[in-house]
Amino acid sequence: MIEDAQILIARLLAHQTLRREDKLVKRALSDELFRTEIDTRLKACGMKFVDNVYADYVTLALTRDSESKVFGTKETWQNNNFGLARDGVALLVVLWSLIILPKRERQEAHQLAEEDQNDMFGKDKPMPRAEDTSIGISYRALLADFGEKLGKKTRMDMNLGQLARVGFIERKADLILEGPLLDLLMDTDTLKDRIINGALSDIFHIPAPRTPAVIAPVVETPAEVETATEINVASVETPVANNDASANTGADFTPNTEKE
Repeated sequence: MIEDAQILIARLLAHQTLRREDKLVKRALSDELFRTEIDTRLKACGMKFVDNVYADYVTLALTRDSESKVFGTKETWQNNNFGLARDGVALLVVLWSLIILPKRERQEAHQLAEEDQNDMFGKDKPMPRAEDTSIGISYRALLADFGEKLGKKTRMDMNLGQLARVGFIERKADLILEGPLLDLLMDTDTLKDRIINGALSDIFHIPAPRTPAVIAPVVETPAEVETATEINVASVETPVANNDASANTGADFTPNTEKE
């Protein structure tokens, strides 16, 4: 068992990823003692074994305790982003949300990529593999929808090439497909909530939705109704008066849309 654990770790270090169907990988996923031996060896080196039921591959990654000591040694904090620039990280998050989230929904519904409806009797079957449920996205559609926000064609092509080289995506003609690492190294528990709740508004400068204030009703005397009505209307009215005041004093009112 010790020799097999050593071989599996060495192969993952050499090849970066291995398929779940691999003999030693299957053993690591099913044999508790074997997995404990692997985890113990990796922890001693500041690493961990990474897998999830939605991905077809497994890999190795640094533990949280090791990240600061490894990536924090330079002036720029890399945080395990493979040296990607800000627009490259944004592109990675966009691709993850467009490819992985729909794929996981199809897996949980036991729906294959070529099917257009759920299998009513599929809940008792094993979860479909990622390659059977993952659908690529069109490069042209991605460029049309996000090109202006992510550096236009030249920058997007450069970042897509880098993401493909490190294993996050694969390119086939016009299609951008899920790579071995896309569903492994992204923090799904954190990202999913942030994506659904509109975290990309910070990158694309999309204003966050505002919840209107609710004013509790107050019992008023007839003499106070007219005055109170004027005050309430003024409190929710569009502040055109502020702009007029700025114009009268010669001051320009320009909304600050730049990120600090």
